[in-house]
Amino acid sequence: MNGTTIKSIRAHQVYTNRGNPGVEAIVTTENGAVGRAMCTSGISVGTHEIKFQFDGGTKFRGKGVQCAADRINNEIAPKMIGVDAANQLEADRVMLSLAPNAKAVFGGNATAAVSAAILKAGAASLGIPLYRHVGGSNAMYLPVPGVAMVAGDERYGGGITTPGGKPTMSVMAFGFNTFSEASYACWDVHTRWAEKMKKKFGGLPNIRDFISVPTGIYNSDREIWEDMLATIREAGYDGKMGFQMDVATDTYHNKEDGKYYGLFDKNPKTKEQLYDFYMQIIKDYPFVIIEDPFNEDDYDTTAALTKECGIQIVGDDLFTTNPERVAYGVSKGAANTVLLKVNQVGTISEALQMIQYAYKFGYAVMPSDSRGEGESIADYAVGINAGSIRESAIGPRGNRFLEIEEELGSNAKFIGARGLKGFRNQMRADGKL
Repeated sequence: MNGTTIKSIRAHQVYTNRGNPGVEAIVTTENGAVGRAMCTSGISVGTHEIKFQFDGGTKFRGKGVQCAADRINNEIAPKMIGVDAANQLEADRVMLSLAPNAKAVFGGNATAAVSAAILKAGAASLGIPLYRHVGGSNAMYLPVPGVAMVAGDERYGGGITTPGGKPTMSVMAFGFNTFSEASYACWDVHTRWAEKMKKKFGGLPNIRDFISVPTGIYNSDREIWEDMLATIREAGYDGKMGFQMDVATDTYHNKEDGKYYGLFDKNPKTKEQLYDFYMQIIKDYPFVIIEDPFNEDDYDTTAALTKECGIQIVGDDLFTTNPERVAYGVSKGAANTVLLKVNQVGTISEALQMIQYAYKFGYAVMPSDSRGEGESIADYAVGINAGSIRESAIGPRGNRFLEIEEELGSNAKFIGARGLKGFRNQMRADGKL
């Protein structure tokens, strides 16, 4: 029997750093290799994301996932024994063939956890790093990392739905020669920022390093950006670091009148006013990435901003790692980057297929670990040669990147701003901005 074939799969419910429980799958192969992967729900969830299975009821406020773990143990695991963990495409095909519309039947969280665990078990059974299993010998580029700075959705009245602390703001380190240099700069700026916020209002970083800014501290987010820019300059990194912002704009969008409420300041905004606002702040501050600048179905306005603004425009709720939504976005020219949440689409194979489609049409892919991918997001990022990644400069994710950089040695590549989309970012790479 092939040593890479699956010997057992088991699953259980686990605690996560996202607040809600997650489902963890553990795959063991015949040669003793083990792969573990966890999938959890995000803080802000797009309406077009694949549906997860939850227990409901009062325990864990309805977000328990024991039902998803039971589905894995009782329905998926017995039928995956003997499948080759080193053949990801075939393993995912078998799993999805177990039931009509399998992701809906088992839950996207169940299929995603099993698929990712199989990928890790496959790499371990072959005795190769996960990034090498994903990308082969071409896996060598380390992405521009960022560090969390600001969160909080109550500053100007809160959103229409549940913003989950958005907009979040981070600092991206693009003007350095190596990932390790960029990582240190992020640590330096974050440490200075934390000290500044503690003095200002007693603010402290949360478990994901963001500092939630409450109401009454700033009159508008422009004041926050002034403080962020001052912190970068105080650390000596002016021109080497810029802003990334995940707006999660759909949660501030009133679908009845089309306006956005409580976003960036107390003034309601039409989409035209919001568009002009973005164009102005991109000129006034070193924004390099904006994620989900308009509501999740506004492809046309997103396309117009992408063409004119010259920075990296990322689609998360816009695309939800969904090949069909990405294809529609490509046809419109909406955004220039797809946010990759490996656990968001349901299987590793589908995520990799989406990545290849995005690359084919000149889009970048920006990984994020907000669905429970953890430090493995570093391997995914290097495996697909991503040009940028959500946060990940410090902490366990940053440590894994540093380990990969050391493993790659002289083969490690860090191209900084050249790996970011948008003509303004390419001007930064050329030293002209």
